[in-house]
Parts: sequence; C-alpha cells; structure tokens
Amino acid sequence: MLGRRSLYWRMVLLVAGFCLCMIAVTDYAAQRVDSYLAHLPESTLRELRGYAADAASALDQGVDALNAWRDQHAELSPEILVVVDAALQALPGQPLSDEQRNMLTFLRSYTAPMSMRGGGRQVIYVPMQGRDESLVLRLPEPLTPWAVRPLLNALVLYLMPALLSLLFCALLYMLLISPLERLRRQANAMRANPLETLLPAELAGRRDELGELGRSLDYLTRRLRDSIGQQRQLLRDVSHELRTPLSRLRVAAESDLSQRELRERLEHEVDRMQELLDGTLEVAWLDSQPGQLQLEAVDLNALWEVLREDALFESGWAPERISAELPDDCRVQGHLNGLSQALENVLRNAIRHSPDNGLVQMRAQREGANWLLCLADQGPGVEEAQLEQIFRPFSRLNSARPGDGGFGLGLAIAERQIRLQGGRIWARNGHPGLQLWFSLRAV
Repeated sequence: MLGRRSLYWRMVLLVAGFCLCMIAVTDYAAQRVDSYLAHLPESTLRELRGYAADAASALDQGVDALNAWRDQHAELSPEILVVVDAALQALPGQPLSDEQRNMLTFLRSYTAPMSMRGGGRQVIYVPMQGRDESLVLRLPEPLTPWAVRPLLNALVLYLMPALLSLLFCALLYMLLISPLERLRRQANAMRANPLETLLPAELAGRRDELGELGRSLDYLTRRLRDSIGQQRQLLRDVSHELRTPLSRLRVAAESDLSQRELRERLEHEVDRMQELLDGTLEVAWLDSQPGQLQLEAVDLNALWEVLREDALFESGWAPERISAELPDDCRVQGHLNGLSQALENVLRNAIRHSPDNGLVQMRAQREGANWLLCLADQGPGVEEAQLEQIFRPFSRLNSARPGDGGFGLGLAIAERQIRLQGGRIWARNGHPGLQLWFSLRAV
C-alpha cells in the first residue's frame, strides 16, 4: 500500500513540479524574449530618423525632388515607399503600385512593437521632425529585431530546459541517490566489521520506503553488534567459570588424595562443567531464536503441582514450606516445556536463596487479558539498582544471598523462555525476600 508519505508521492510531486516549472519558466522567458525583440534597437531608430530627415529635405524642394530621392534609394535598403500626411494618406504626385497601396493599410509607428506577420518585414512610418508628414518604408531583414531570434530561441528552448534538468537531477539525487549512498556506506561498514557505525538520524527519521530500509538496516546492525557482544561476553564468562573447576582438578591431581577421593572429585567437577556448558548453550540457543514459540493452553495448577513435588524431593523441604494461591481458572497461553523450565529455574533459585525455615509462595491474579504470577521467597533480596541485572547470564550479584554456588544462568534462561512466549518477567524486593513477577497471556 502507498502510504501518505510514500516515496511514490514524493516522486509524483517532484516530477509534476518539474514539468510545471519548466513550462512556466519557458513560457515566461519566451514572452520576455518576444517583448524584447518586438522593439527596434536605438541604433536602428536613429538610422530611420536620418532617412526621415533626408526625405523632409527633399520634400522642401518639391514632389519631383522627393521622387528623385526615392529613385536614388530604389536599389538600397531600406525600401522607401512613400511620404504620407498626418492622416497617413499618400501625398499627391508619388507613383505607387497596387502592392504598395495595399501596404499602406498595415502601417505601424517605427517605435511600436514589431510583428512577425509578413515574414517579419515591417511597413512603418517615421514622422518628419517639425512637419506633419511621415516617411513610409519597409524594413529589410537585417534591420528587423528578429535577426537574433534563433539564438535567443535556442537559449530559451534548449539551454534553459537543460539547466532545469540539472536542477531536477540534483533534487532527485538528494531524494534518492544520496540516501542510497549512505545505506551503501552503512552496509560496507558492516562488511568491514566496525558495527559502531549507525545510520544518521536524518535518514533513520524519514517516513518513506528509504527510511524503512534504513531503519531495518540499522536494526540489523544493532542486532549483529549485540549478538557479537553477547557472544564475546559469553566466551569470557565461560572461560572465567571454567578456570575454577580446572584449578580444583589441578590441585586434586597434585594432592595425596586416594584414588576413590580423586575419582569423586573428578566426577563432581566434570558434572559442574557439564552443567555450565549445558546452561551456556541453552542461553545461546534462546538468544538466537528469531520469533516466538508455538503456544498452547497450559493449566498452571497442574504444572505447579508437578514442579512443587520435584522441588520438595530435591530439596528435602517440608511440604508446607512451598505453597500456592492459584485460581482454578488460571490457564495461560504458553509453551509447556519452556514455561515449565522457566518456573522450575525460578523455584530452584528461590529455594537456593531462602534462609533456614524460609517459605516460598506462588500466587496469581488476573489483570485484563493477562495473568500476573508472583513467586516470592524470604531471602535477603537484591539491591534496587541490580534488579534488572539478575537476568543477565552469569550474574551473581549479592554475596549475602546464601546459595550452592550456581553459575547464574537459571534466571537468564527463565527470562528468555518467558520472552519467547510473548510474556514478561521482572523482579521486585518483597521486604523481606525477592519477588519474581510473570505476565502471560490468559486463555
């Protein structure tokens, strides 16, 4: 669909404006040229007044002298026709042909605008100074103002449209080619791998197809930069976490432990490293998922009972220490395995950081089209400034929270699982303890 700010409409306006501008400018220039060429130049006017003065001198000597003067100029330029009185009637005694008499009906003043009629040869009258008579003559082509018309027409009809076309091309370049050149530089920057180079704000803010393309490229650049940053951080964290079990294995190998104790230590450290690698790979896999998971209706009461029994078995807690207040109709749209893993990780995290005889409780409440779930423990909580950091991989922020030395991957996996299901997870301090809130779409 063509939006209100589509590039198509900009192109339409640009082309239409260019055409209208060219027509208007060319028409205006042509009119100005015609107006300029319609009047005789001052040099020609002086020459014509000279002929009128000569004719007046001849007329002072009589009509015969005037006719003799006319005969002298018969083969010259301009063509002398006749002398007329104030009523523009030919004076008696001047021989005129029928063609010349017919020309007298199309007289115009020598200072009036000229016309292209009759091939451009104008029949004009020039008043004699101090007399009522006027000299009538026909201008030859060299004295007409149209001699330079072909050159001026070429300037108006060819050079001016060419200049306007250059302006149009410049506007077109600014509208299309310049943004595309910026996009090309952005793509080359991605190829050269300095992903810190982002799109200029003026291009990213465009509300047309080029702006959408620029924002998509900018989003891709940010995603690549974040992905590479996460991978590098993940490698640094994994290498850091692996140093501890490897160091313990080196110490055990150099110690005087018995074969049985050495084997137990080896099995323990291998299990820890396997747990670390499995969690790291799962976080990386969840980060690489392009979209949401396939969702289905999940009964949270049934799911909670399964997770609660497993947690009681693993922790050895008394049943009354893990409780829930879930309505009977608490059903959400979710991915069963992913939601189960997220809740299990959160529950294990709550148990791990609970004090002796601490309680863990799950409750739910309906809010519009979503269910809000809250899992609360009675541990020391987390500093307010670090509530968002607990969902980052390998985050172990508060040494005051007791635990068994996990790798800090459980909440990171839970956050990614919930996000892939179209939900949201966040943390609050419960005073005492930590509250982990979930928002999931209701069935």
